[in-house]
Amino acid sequence: MASAFLIPFRHSLAAALLALPAFAFASENEGQQVYERVCIACHGSGVDDAPRFGDRRRWQPLIREGLNDLVPAALRGIRKMPAKGGNPELSDEAVARAVIYMANAAGARFTEPTPEDLARWRKKADARRK
Repeated sequence: MASAFLIPFRHSLAAALLALPAFAFASENEGQQVYERVCIACHGSGVDDAPRFGDRRRWQPLIREGLNDLVPAALRGIRKMPAKGGNPELSDEAVARAVIYMANAAGARFTEPTPEDLARWRKKADARRK
């Protein structure tokens, strides 16, 4: 009797465990996907003086400023860059992950944003709009 119960349980547990890496992979690659869909338009070619993807010399001063300045600037827009890179449908988290992806490609070692980070960055972005 016990083995009849365990077989379906084992299959469902295995399926759940197999799904976890796919979810984690999707989460980690959201920054790359946003970059490839939105940010590449300017950061791929350097149009309007945007720092090009992977250009360590241009990104280093920005990396030194840190995410507490970079992400709010991306959320609200800065210089010729519109808020959220011109895609208001993007979540704050997606924008943050794209910033982290681009900065890390230029040598930063930023990690996944926390909910507290996202709330702080949104508050700072909103404060600078006014």
